[in-house]
This record gives sequence, C-alpha cells and structure tokens, in this order.
Amino acid sequence: MLNRNFLLILCGNILLGSAMPMLIILGSLAGSTLASQAWMATLPSSAQMLAGIVVATPISLFMGRYGRRRGFLLAGSLAICGGMMGALAFFLDSFLVLLLSHIILGAALVGVSYFRFAAAETVAESRQAQAISLTLASGLVAALLGPQVFSISNHWLAPLPYAGAYLAISGLGVTSMIVIAALTPLQTERPLAQLRTGIRWGVVTENPAILRAVAIAAISQAMMVLLMTPTPLAMVSMGFATEQTADVIRWHVLAMFAPGLITGKLIERFGSGRIAAIGFVFLMLAALIALSGVQLKHFYGALIVLGLGWNFGFIGGTHMLQAATTPEQRPLVQGVNDTILSISAASASLLAGVAFVGVGWLGLALLSAPLIPIAGLAALSIKQR
Repeated sequence: MLNRNFLLILCGNILLGSAMPMLIILGSLAGSTLASQAWMATLPSSAQMLAGIVVATPISLFMGRYGRRRGFLLAGSLAICGGMMGALAFFLDSFLVLLLSHIILGAALVGVSYFRFAAAETVAESRQAQAISLTLASGLVAALLGPQVFSISNHWLAPLPYAGAYLAISGLGVTSMIVIAALTPLQTERPLAQLRTGIRWGVVTENPAILRAVAIAAISQAMMVLLMTPTPLAMVSMGFATEQTADVIRWHVLAMFAPGLITGKLIERFGSGRIAAIGFVFLMLAALIALSGVQLKHFYGALIVLGLGWNFGFIGGTHMLQAATTPEQRPLVQGVNDTILSISAASASLLAGVAFVGVGWLGLALLSAPLIPIAGLAALSIKQR
C-alpha cells in the first residue's frame, strides 16, 4: 500500500496541514492586534471558515477536471499568497488586508481535506479504508508540527508581531508544492476528453448510500465541534489553568488522529457502518462523562472519548462515500460533502457558543447527550438500495 504516490500525499498532507493549527493560534491573536474594535478580533477566523464553505465544491470540481496534482498545487499557491498577505497586513497595519489573507488561506485549507480522498485513489479498493485512515492519522504530525513552526517563526520579523508566522505559512506552501509536484496521475484520473460531463446534482440526493455517508460524517463533525469549541472557555471559567486547558485539548487532538493507525483495519474487518455506529456511541459517552462532573478528570475523559468517537464516525462516513461513488461522480459529490461538513461545523460552533452562554457547560452536555444518539440513529437508518 505504501506506494510512491501514497507517501507523497502523506507528506503533502502533513506540510500543508501544518498551517491549520497555526491559523487556529493566529486567527484571534492577529485579529485583536490589528482590529479597531474588540468585537472584530474573531472576524479573520470567521472569514476563513466562510471561505472554506464557499470554495469546497469548486475546488473539488477543479480537481475532477484537471487532476489532483493541479488541485493541490493550487492549494499550495493559495497558502503562499495568503501567508504573504498576512505578513503584509502587519507591515501596512491593515486589518482589511489581514481579513483578505484569511479568506485566501481558508480556500487553501480546503485543499487539505481532499488528501484523504486522493490517498484512497492510490491503492486497491480493498485497501481504501486503511489509506483514508492513515492519511487522517498523519494529521497528528501536522497538529504537532504547526505549533512548533509558529513558536520558531513568530519573531522572525520582530518587532512586527505574528508577521513571521504568516511568512512561515508561505514557506509551508512552497515546501508542499515541491512534494506535490512529484505526484503522477492517480489510477482513477482520466484524460480531460474522457471525463463525463453533466453529472447531476440529484446524484447526491437520489442515492441513499451517498446520503447516509454524508450524514454520518457531518453529524460526527458537528457533535465533536459542539462539545470541543466551548471546552477552553468552560475550563478557564471554572478556575483551571491555561496549561491544564491546553493539555486537555492536546489529548483530544491525539485521540482524534492517532486511532487512524488502526481504524482502517477495523473497517476492513467489521464494516464502515458498524465502526461509525461505535463512533456515535463514543460521542454520546463523551457527553455523559462531561455531564457527570466538572473535575479535571471529567474534562480529560470527555475530550479523549470525544476525539475517538469523531475518528470512528468521520472515517467510517468517508469510506462509505468513497465506496458509494464512481470516479465520474466523485468531484461533485466530494465537493458537496465537504461543503456540508464545513456548514455543519460552523453551525455547531455557533450553537455551542450560544448554548454555553445561555445554559453553561453542564447544560450543553445535557443537550448533547440525547441529541447525539437521535442524530446518529437518523443517519444510520437511511436505507441503502
């Protein structure tokens, strides 16, 4: 399975994906530095998320038309451009330029999400679950590498704050493009003249297998975001140190990606539907652990189990989608899928903020505990032909 293209895709995913945790750190910090009003501090992060929603389907269609290699090169180019504009924003002391930078970087990060599908296209159908799973597992390296790159680069252009980190994102874009340029056409890619045109949007809504796969991945994403997003705020409000909060999130990220080393093998043995169902059980268990108390052990337990549940549900849904589509359908269907994922994550993030302010952490956990099994059963019960 570890063929040349697959290894290049893993490297590209790690390099370009390392920009994601950097932007989580940079978003509000850079925004608060250049914003004229306090409420504008999170606008760069919001604009970045909105850009991801808007371009997910167009980028997937671009890859379907011109190939994965050119699509990932486009993502790398956007990362270079967005990073340079982020640095320029501090030279110009311009919040507007920073906002534009995050819009471009949001479009670049969409490309990262398609590495999991590209990895599946480098191997035989029987090994696709493992390829998807290992690609997501490589995101753990990116999650660890990104903050380290931020720490090293942040003061490169001192006394300008954060400009060096944005420049480092451009460097990651350059490095990723060098790796991606070595990709050869994947086994499912066809010459432009052989591509079918006129794939209807109805292929998504008329195929129960596709609907089921999209629903499982989207619900897994939304339920994870619903509990993860307010965790730092909840812990700090209860008197925990920021170092303790950071460690809880660190273990959550580890639980999200590390199981990917074996999730693919579990899917091959037990089937993606069963693994996704177990994922929903873990997600519900995470809510129940959160509901059981507010000691440090409860936060650790809830966030670790939450990450594991997301891993099983998301990888299970992704493998279902790959198995339910033909090569001609995938550019459109994968684009629609990732657009829905972005919308579900953004909606859950907004709901989490409103619910946390309104009913608090335990109230949010109480809301999530029944919501997860109801949504999960609804997704799993979509009939396949």
